[in-house]
Amino acid sequence: MSGKGGVGKSSVAGLLAASLRRRGLQVGVLDADITGPSIPKMFGVHQPPASGPDGITPVDTRTGVRIMSMNLLLAQEDQPVIWRGPLISRAIEQFWKDIAWGELDFLVVDLPPGTSDAALTVTQSLPLDGVLLVTSPQDLAGMVVRKAANLVQHMEMPLIGIVENMSHVVCPHCGASIDVFGPSRAEETARMVGTALLGRLPLDPELAVLCDAGAIEDYASEAFEAVVAEVLQRFAEAAGAPAS
Repeated sequence: MSGKGGVGKSSVAGLLAASLRRRGLQVGVLDADITGPSIPKMFGVHQPPASGPDGITPVDTRTGVRIMSMNLLLAQEDQPVIWRGPLISRAIEQFWKDIAWGELDFLVVDLPPGTSDAALTVTQSLPLDGVLLVTSPQDLAGMVVRKAANLVQHMEMPLIGIVENMSHVVCPHCGASIDVFGPSRAEETARMVGTALLGRLPLDPELAVLCDAGAIEDYASEAFEAVVAEVLQRFAEAAGAPAS
């Protein structure tokens, strides 16, 4: 979740799911961005879900991540979904209740921008174990993310932490770190909402290329693996068990 558009929520959600799957966990992604879904394209899945004895089954990616998204139900991926809030909320509820997800260790929910219909439906209807906030360096993004954090706290949901995406660019020639969006405000944002900054992710052209090619599962990043380790550690601490 972010509240802010364009900060890379879907990228972080996709990378999180792929990383958890590489650890041998059973993972699903519920794409709650009904009108602007991007998860299927990132994973390179386009076929519609099938119907089984237990209901509609999500579509498996190449590595076995289970995905459900509105774009898998459309005749063409660029077809618009022109719906008002109640229909969007109903679709999200159906993606949770009517889909045969099977046994999962993690279900990652990718939310659209904002703090209205979709966010309220997810926080009120799904038994969330935690919310991961995604921001970018600008204070403008931080301000909107703080709105999302306040929603999470108002709904009494656990806040896992904040990930700063597009934090910097690493020069391929000299290795210098360039703050293309200005100095980071993520630590200040994390402090203001009372949570931890779990990591800073660079702006990496390779990730953009792989997402466009439907190969997000092929992306490797030490910075992101460190974020996933922090997420797992916080879940383990909450459950009173060692992190795996």
